[in-house]
Amino acid sequence: MDYNKLYKFIFFNYPMKKSAKDLKKGDKIDIAGQPCMIEELDISEIGKQGKRKVRISALMPNKEKIVIIRPDDYPFDCN
Repeated sequence: MDYNKLYKFIFFNYPMKKSAKDLKKGDKIDIAGQPCMIEELDISEIGKQGKRKVRISALMPNKEKIVIIRPDDYPFDCN
């Protein structure tokens, strides 16, 4: 078995997971199965539920802007 090919398949074909608080402007994430680029990122203070919220403004491939709000530990697939 060629372990070099297996290594490349395992580590380079699967998307990397990042929590919402670790994202940066310019990162590419998957939203609804489409790769989107982050334009703005705002992190709120701790609220009633004990978690921070992250407001993400992203640009979809068809140049449509989408805004989503998720908890700071929400996992995203990054490209």
